Amino acid sequence: MTANDTNNVILQNGVQMPYLGLGVWKVTDEVAENTVRQAIEVGYRAIDTATAYGNEAGVGRGITASGIDRDQIFVTTKIWNGHQGYHEALAAFDDSRTKLNMDVVDLLLVHWPVKGKYTETWRALEEIYTKGYARAIGVSNFQIHHLEDIATKSEITPMVNQVEFHPLLTQEPLRQYCSMHNIKVTAWSPLMQGNLDIPLLQELAAKHNKSAAQIVLRWDIQNGVITIPKTTTPARLVENANVFDFELTNDEMTQISALNENKRFGPDPDNFNF
Repeated sequence: MTANDTNNVILQNGVQMPYLGLGVWKVTDEVAENTVRQAIEVGYRAIDTATAYGNEAGVGRGITASGIDRDQIFVTTKIWNGHQGYHEALAAFDDSRTKLNMDVVDLLLVHWPVKGKYTETWRALEEIYTKGYARAIGVSNFQIHHLEDIATKSEITPMVNQVEFHPLLTQEPLRQYCSMHNIKVTAWSPLMQGNLDIPLLQELAAKHNKSAAQIVLRWDIQNGVITIPKTTTPARLVENANVFDFELTNDEMTQISALNENKRFGPDPDNFNF
């Protein structure tokens, strides 16, 4: 994978964000350091972490160990549920910056729409952005009604909404809303937590001489969706990044989208208790 403008998406404020990054959910701090370093060495230029993952320090060390200039790496982190609220979010972000060992993050997200708190958390993110400590701000796991609520109580529209997105959960109405408001969508669990044994994906993989995972990641990107597959396996790091040298046809794209079952592998943003 080589970094160039065609591999980037432009956020509403002009900041460029890579279409493909590395997710580090459920990766220990020590393993994250190694994996991030290896990912950067094979060409990744975006890393997605979060306070809740417990590996921000490892991510920071991995970036330093890679030897690549910090301004060449797009780093995302998130404010966790237990730290939501205006003052709490500001303090949590300072803690994240300390762990990451960086003054400025590229993208800061509200991790989940905690009822009664997420609008105040968003107010903190607006302040962090205005002061220049985050190059872009956004949300994660927000439904349309959450985004509409934010819109009535804020001055800045979220630049990104990171949600569960894959062939079995295509999130069409939400993506249409985000497109109308210039909110870029990022897919978490794009590979359905390994549930790739779907005949159509296997057929297309054979046709294109790619893996089922590569087919799904390419489908993400051609849908204009940023994607952050997680792996700690060196060979998979390379495989997941090798998705910019082929294209799916319009018919193939439609076939994959038709697999939708509105099936979630993760929690429902309207019904979570953490």
